[in-house]
Amino acid sequence: MQFSTRTSVNGRARAGCALLPVVAGKDLTAGGKAIDAAHGGRLAKALRTGDLPAKAGSTLLVQLDGALPRVLLVSMGETREGGDKSFGEAVRGALKAAGQLAADDAISLLHEAPVAARDTAWKLRAQVLTGRELAYRFEVLKTKRESQPVRPRRVVLPVEAAESGVAARAVAQAGAIADGVQMTRDLGNLPGNYCTPTYLADTAKKMAREFGLEAKVLDARQMQALKMGALLSVARGSVQPPKLIVLRYQGAGARQAPIALVGKGITFDSGGISLKPGLEMDEMKFDMCGAASVLGTMRAVAAMKLKINLVVVVPSAENMPGGRASKPGDIVASMSGQTVEILNTDAEGRLILCDALTYVQRFKPSTVIDVATLTGACVIALGHHHSGLFSPDDALAAELQEAGREIGDTCWRMPLDDEYQEQLKSPFADMANIGGRPAGSITAACFLSRFAKGYDWAHLDIAGTAWKSGANKGASGRPVPLLTRFLLARAQG
Repeated sequence: MQFSTRTSVNGRARAGCALLPVVAGKDLTAGGKAIDAAHGGRLAKALRTGDLPAKAGSTLLVQLDGALPRVLLVSMGETREGGDKSFGEAVRGALKAAGQLAADDAISLLHEAPVAARDTAWKLRAQVLTGRELAYRFEVLKTKRESQPVRPRRVVLPVEAAESGVAARAVAQAGAIADGVQMTRDLGNLPGNYCTPTYLADTAKKMAREFGLEAKVLDARQMQALKMGALLSVARGSVQPPKLIVLRYQGAGARQAPIALVGKGITFDSGGISLKPGLEMDEMKFDMCGAASVLGTMRAVAAMKLKINLVVVVPSAENMPGGRASKPGDIVASMSGQTVEILNTDAEGRLILCDALTYVQRFKPSTVIDVATLTGACVIALGHHHSGLFSPDDALAAELQEAGREIGDTCWRMPLDDEYQEQLKSPFADMANIGGRPAGSITAACFLSRFAKGYDWAHLDIAGTAWKSGANKGASGRPVPLLTRFLLARAQG
């Protein structure tokens, strides 16, 4: 689904379909009124029948003729000025309904509807991101693909001439974010026999060539030289070699300290010797969605040519049982020199991340955000609506929360009090890799905090938001929108 802008359309619109907002259950906006006048008031007459429910996202198809054969009247909700939620529901309902029509191109005027505290650019971006999400399909491994084409293929977003520059930038930025989300979803949806650590590394190198990034991939021998004992301990049971993937984007001056994103890249998580139950273990291919999301974010940033410096670090391995696999009770030394007693080999994400958090210090970053499908405890705490946010830095946490609210990819701040650190005590090593069942997502973040030194740091636990289970299971692409919006704000700030 492709989106573009143009200056405002007159009443003689030419398209397979027009999506027109209806405000407060009865009123057309300026563009809708112009189209209605050009067609003899047939839209107003259709509204007077009362057939369009007031609920946001409800639609009413009106057949016209000539260059505009059909119109979808779209309810924006019962109030004159809706909020983020009602606008999102309206856009989703409109594009879903348009997808059932035999119209390859459409004009959308949904952004003419008022939304509290939101400008036109925000409303345009919401349409692009929702449309691209609805159009997404993962069919690369199917021999028979869906026969129903994605419709509409092209959507035009008319705007006033005075807003044309801002609108075009908003749509282009939304398109770049959507491309990053798509890349993340594609990587997440690939099975573990395709998406290995080597595959992730090759994907990163390919993206580096496409966008002129600096790429570096460390193998096991190089990680051994750096004394990354925690990361390497996770990979020992697998025949797949681990990789440490580094991408660098230089969009600002060399003196500007970079922002770093660190993504957990466990391409399949069996639990290791602490083997997971067989039920739904197939979903453990999604345990690299942190890695996929930081790679997708890098793609969006590079495409938008943001004026920031960005480093992406992806520690990647498979966590498998085997004769060489780590055992409960083993003690390993991390790159930082701190020792870890492995009480549960299924708490492996924090082991690969801790070495990556130490490694990233060499870039002297101002800010580091790690992203990981880290704990089932976070799913229990927050469900599937908010990503878990942990940070000792109030300002950084507020920035991330605001970015999430702005783009509809929300996170919820969780505590990180020192009292929780007590649960990680070990009689044999500097720390244990788990702290027991209570506050599992918090103690996991506390573990990571011991390695996040010398920079502002935040941790995003995306275990509940990175993918959906059930009949329509698959990677969601989160938190690419949140991260990209955060970086956009930093670049503009």
